[in-house]
Amino acid sequence: MRRKEGVTSMTWRLVSAVLVGALCASSAFAQEGYPTKPIRFIVPYPPGGSSDVLARVIAQKLTETLGRQVIIENRPGATGNIGHELAAKAPPDGYTLLLTTKSQMVNNPYLFKRLPFDPLTDFSLLSLIANAGHVLVVHPAVPARNVKELIALARARPGKLSYGSAGAGSTVGIVAEVFKSVTKTDIVHVPYKGAVLAVSDVVGGQIEMVFSDMVPAVPQIRGGRLRALAVTTPERSPALPEVPTMIEAGIKDSLPTQWWGMSGPKGLPPAIVSRLNSEISRIVALPDVKQRYNDLGIVPMHSTPERMLQVVRSEIPQMAKILAAIGIKPE
Repeated sequence: MRRKEGVTSMTWRLVSAVLVGALCASSAFAQEGYPTKPIRFIVPYPPGGSSDVLARVIAQKLTETLGRQVIIENRPGATGNIGHELAAKAPPDGYTLLLTTKSQMVNNPYLFKRLPFDPLTDFSLLSLIANAGHVLVVHPAVPARNVKELIALARARPGKLSYGSAGAGSTVGIVAEVFKSVTKTDIVHVPYKGAVLAVSDVVGGQIEMVFSDMVPAVPQIRGGRLRALAVTTPERSPALPEVPTMIEAGIKDSLPTQWWGMSGPKGLPPAIVSRLNSEISRIVALPDVKQRYNDLGIVPMHSTPERMLQVVRSEIPQMAKILAAIGIKPE
């Protein structure tokens, strides 16, 4: 009797091992064939801004390599929360990717009482792809030729000047609030669904200024439709070498910068994560991509998923201190 039970037990173990092996092989085979259909790439901002431009550069190169079209899907609103919620709820099969930023992953947890996603647990992080500072621009009619004159103007006209942002929780908006705090100025905040829309309204004269991402601002600066006063990076931007830094302009306080990354829904198969991470590494190192980034005033980046998670975790408490210091509370 014992012998029969032993044989039966051994038989079932062998059968189980075969079944598990078959399932693993099947899964590996399926992932090796990835992708077999188009991939949607969610961008949580309107077309034309930095996030959109970066995503389109990556999407084009991924399309060429993967042999399947990577389609940009702009889903702006709620400071990027709408696009992130959509991506978080998508099937984790590699056919929904997300362009994410510091604004959603680091800032928004402290700016919204109810966030429709958890930055640390609801996504499969893939890699950081870029970082950049901001450029302070004003409409040419604003009677300020430099930062010192702008501060004097704002102090002389409290509550009369206005600045645009990509939303209350955007890094663009937080930079402006830090600027207001350290310069003791009263400048009215006008939120938009994306920085490109804020830049357009500065060009149109509806608002006076914005701490813009480089991408939407640089063409307008070069075209004479905006006046650049300073960049927030420690050193001058290669895209705007004639524009001084905030430090050169007399603002010694550190201003937040922006980074961009890629992710997907929580639970992406490790093989797909590895494949996409490798592709991102290759893409951001391409000479034409590096030149495109440089022209836009953006620094290319690549990281492991683990490193990206470390960045998010380390910057969350830093942002909490910044927001507390300038008095911004969750809405």
